[in-house]
Amino acid sequence: MPTSARVKTASGLLLVLTVLALNCESESEAKIDGETASDSESRAEPAPPTTSVDDTPEVLNRALSNLSSRWKNWWVRGILTLAMIAFFFIIIYLGPMVLMMIVMCVQIKCFHEIITIGYNVYHSYDLPWFRTLSWYFLLCVNYFFYGETVTDYFFTLVQREEPLRILSKYHRFISFTLYLTGFCMFVLSLVKKHYRLQFYMFGWTHVTLLIVVTQSHLVIHNLFEGMIWFIVPISCVICNDIMAYMFGFFFGRTPLIKLSPKKTWEGFIGGFFATVVFGLLLSYVMSGYRCFVCPVEYNNDTNSFTVDCEPSDLFRLQEYNIPGVIQSVIGWKTVRMYPFQIHSIALSTFASLIGPFGGFFASGFKRAFKIKDFANTIPGHGGIMDRFDCQYLMATFVNVYIASFIRGPNPSKLIQQFLTLRPDQQLHIFNTLKSHLTDKGILTATAEDE
Repeated sequence: MPTSARVKTASGLLLVLTVLALNCESESEAKIDGETASDSESRAEPAPPTTSVDDTPEVLNRALSNLSSRWKNWWVRGILTLAMIAFFFIIIYLGPMVLMMIVMCVQIKCFHEIITIGYNVYHSYDLPWFRTLSWYFLLCVNYFFYGETVTDYFFTLVQREEPLRILSKYHRFISFTLYLTGFCMFVLSLVKKHYRLQFYMFGWTHVTLLIVVTQSHLVIHNLFEGMIWFIVPISCVICNDIMAYMFGFFFGRTPLIKLSPKKTWEGFIGGFFATVVFGLLLSYVMSGYRCFVCPVEYNNDTNSFTVDCEPSDLFRLQEYNIPGVIQSVIGWKTVRMYPFQIHSIALSTFASLIGPFGGFFASGFKRAFKIKDFANTIPGHGGIMDRFDCQYLMATFVNVYIASFIRGPNPSKLIQQFLTLRPDQQLHIFNTLKSHLTDKGILTATAEDE
């Protein structure tokens, strides 16, 4: 992978994943199993978790001690943002396998932050097996989703190794059995005086798993379509986050939404235009390199990932006519650009107009539990979830967008499945296909066929 390509495209990038979802406590007064709202678990308000403390490194505190809190926060966020961008330089350089591992690590950390909030809220009730079962369900769901991914993208390798072939054949049954084991453990852990709270946390865990692990699975799928489908959407979200903050910091006057008092219309609009321009430029740079536009495939001969192919029409320069109204303004009649740049407008528009609602959702959640950040992992930024609260919506949109407008039938996967059939089944498919192509005039009928 050319170093210059990585250097040009890594700027402004971060990583991906995870936005939250959970099941907040109901205020129902109905009776359940003979217990009423006067019971201790209904009467007591959960104690809010401890709010975030200032965990800024001491060296930064000393260096910025003469600045106001507003400008100190600005510099701390800026320095740590540059550090994270530099870290992502390294990840991009190391290739898709490392990216997948990072996605997995981010997923686990975000799950930990959300579950920790639940534990801090309800720890005084001493709910049995709560954390153990939460992590067990995370393991089960990851086994299912990543097993599906391995079977789909490493089909030849799986069929070649007998243990993997058996695991692949019965993968869904094994996954279901593992989940049923956890389900039975939860039922056995029920305690009469804590029924309601235990079902709250059961719902909390499952909705978190649904969002976190499912989105992680979609991110991996986007990556396999080509690193450009992974990097550009993430970069657009990050660019919008940065530019909205910058425009809001210097020009913000009009509040945007009550859930996030610091968000302004000036930042929202400025971030939108900056993100669209950024998406066009980044797409133009990346579309010229095969290492970014080619699907990530597993090479059975070398036992490694490859990203080499003949770029599709989506990543070949084409000439477009400019509308007459715009011609009179800029003086150009045509423009040469990659078709992917047109798709990048849709991606950057979603990242800047809809993506922030993931952040607003997270803000509402934090306000509900009276916490400032999900954790103190990154000074000036909060937890990992605080940095990736918009990425889940973006990952889902990209996956749906690819399935709806980009992806077509994959001949290589069809051939892989064809080769695993019995000889008589392969012969039947061959004769059927040959007859079909002959009827369409693509193949010429031979005397033997007649």
